[in-house]
Amino acid sequence: MSMEQEAEKNGYETQTEGAGTVRIADDVVAMIAALAATEVEGITAMAGNLTNELLSRVGVRGLSRGARVEVSGGKVKAELAVVMEYGYNIPTTCQKVQTKVKNAIENMTGLEVMDVNIRIAGINVTREK
Repeated sequence: MSMEQEAEKNGYETQTEGAGTVRIADDVVAMIAALAATEVEGITAMAGNLTNELLSRVGVRGLSRGARVEVSGGKVKAELAVVMEYGYNIPTTCQKVQTKVKNAIENMTGLEVMDVNIRIAGINVTREK
């Protein structure tokens, strides 16, 4: 199997520069998206599926949980599942997340972000005593 076929199979985006080739795994792009999203005020955490939740309880940490990206031809589509803090405006907060994630991916990878879709998976309600 050629290096290009291997890169395509493993979900890498290949970029050719003057000195060689750079391959970025989809998981790395997903991790960038997840970290950028959690930096926005009002976002409590990323929401993962049941498998991710169970793995995190036994010590396997998936920093990209709740984030799924599709990289194709230098373009990225991201889907994020987030848990928000109660009391924040959902459309405003989601717009901030979309902007932050788009900028982080584009600045760190050089890839073009086409979509950042957000699903509110839960609301964190903490009562002050």
